[in-house]
Amino acid sequence: MIYFSRQDFDEFCAGDAPFEVVMGIDGEIYRHKEGRKTMRFEIQGKGYFIKVHSGIGWKEIFKNFLQIKLPVLGASNEWYAIQSLERLNIGTLTPVAFGQTGFNPAKQFSFVVTEELTSTISLAKYVEQWKDCPPSFQFKRALIRHIAGIAKALHGEGLSHKDFYLCHFLLQRSLIENPVVDLEGKIYVVDLHRMGVRKFNATRWFVKDIGALYFSSMDLQLTRRDYFYFMKLYSGLSLRETLTTQNKFWVQVEKKARRLYRRDWGRAAPSFGTLIK
Repeated sequence: MIYFSRQDFDEFCAGDAPFEVVMGIDGEIYRHKEGRKTMRFEIQGKGYFIKVHSGIGWKEIFKNFLQIKLPVLGASNEWYAIQSLERLNIGTLTPVAFGQTGFNPAKQFSFVVTEELTSTISLAKYVEQWKDCPPSFQFKRALIRHIAGIAKALHGEGLSHKDFYLCHFLLQRSLIENPVVDLEGKIYVVDLHRMGVRKFNATRWFVKDIGALYFSSMDLQLTRRDYFYFMKLYSGLSLRETLTTQNKFWVQVEKKARRLYRRDWGRAAPSFGTLIK
């Protein structure tokens, strides 16, 4: 058994066995699928989220292996991902408690508790407003710069998010009324349960991340200059060096993004011109 907790959760347990307390939490269910349940609950009026993993079964494990995917067996992935992002000074969820018990990977029981992020909006929802209320050039560039920095930091550590869409970035709502250019501590990366460290064949997973990010921005009326700005920041090279030394990577990114667009929307992606020729 593995168990870590903060004082507020210990007080909530009031001396009872934490795993029994977790089983008895009655909160608002946000998701209940594939052996994982996500709920919101409160402790003395303060909001928390708990993700409970009850095991995905051997059938799902073998299915993942057949698809050449590592199965997510429990909450440990998210717990250690949060710690990795904290170490990199990337805004994310605030951890409160984590527990894991059981040796059978198909039936392992685990949970992770985090503080509720309040007064935030997903970046995907926020950018939908750009059609009617476009951001200033300075704020748009600050967003690109910050997200490119997050991607570069993650991939520099061999970390891949695996669901790196705009909807998994949360933005402080105060930025809508007061769009400052210093975004440190104002954007949070969430939905970390699939994040992993890629020691081998890492490029494939980095292409997946950046392709997902590119796909989810395709309807924002961004310019090629905006995308080139991201590419320069992510690569840490001049645009000329990026286009000459990393051409294959960005070709793969574009192909991935356009496949995702056709899969999800049933039509070809906007034809504003390819990034790489």
